[in-house]
Amino acid sequence: MPPLSAVPAFSSVDGLVEAALAGELGGPPPRELVATSVFWTHHGTRLAGGDTTYLNQYVLVRLGASFGGCAFEAGEVDPGICRDASGAPLDVLLREAPRPVRIAALDAYLSHLRPHRLAARSGQAEPVTLPHGTPELRAAARDAAIAGLLDIEQGAKVGLIGVVNPLVAAIRERGGEPLPCDFNLKATQWGDPVTADMHEVLSRAQAVVATGMTLSNGSFDTILERCRTQGLPLVVYAQSGSAVARAFLGAGVTALSAEPFPFSQFSAEETVLYRYRGAGGA
Repeated sequence: MPPLSAVPAFSSVDGLVEAALAGELGGPPPRELVATSVFWTHHGTRLAGGDTTYLNQYVLVRLGASFGGCAFEAGEVDPGICRDASGAPLDVLLREAPRPVRIAALDAYLSHLRPHRLAARSGQAEPVTLPHGTPELRAAARDAAIAGLLDIEQGAKVGLIGVVNPLVAAIRERGGEPLPCDFNLKATQWGDPVTADMHEVLSRAQAVVATGMTLSNGSFDTILERCRTQGLPLVVYAQSGSAVARAFLGAGVTALSAEPFPFSQFSAEETVLYRYRGAGGA
């Protein structure tokens, strides 16, 4: 597998899509590939000890042996996408599908070209095995692995774009002060206020942790540019678009926790996420 450093740097998600469509990323171009299956899934989770029910919707695209995934807000994509997009040429999905499907298709394509497991074998990524167990145990292990990518001083303000309570706790355990931001939550499990204004959070943060969901809602490019211009470390924790976010390592993204499908919440068995660090670490 070519080293990640051999992949051109991109300044936006749309630029990455255009490069993929032009066949500039190596491997077969999307017009020669077909999305074997498209999945739509909706699930809810309430972790023990918390009062928040997380409601998540995902669209998943299977491309041969690879999967791509993207979360989306309620109502953006309906189950009919499974009928309409399964068997479609990949370039058609990248050009014409709703944004979450385009991100999932791009994720599947990039995962096909450079699987995370092969990146781990070549030393470009660090595999982290999440233990068998309850949702609470697995979520805590996952979020500790994400927070472990942060290299911060005691008391550093960490913008958290996309809030899950175990990650708030993991940031605190590393000495950080979370600045939580989310469209769907008003407060953390401990009563910390959650703002919907990411610009206010970015103006105060000394480091940023953002979810791959930002790829779906279109805020990723803004966060990337703000972190570049302000010199802020940016850690991305991605179930959505894990291979898409990887394309920005060293070009605004300083570290990445990439969790390909099947995601940790869909299994009680051991699963693997992959930690990447850009040049200079996180």
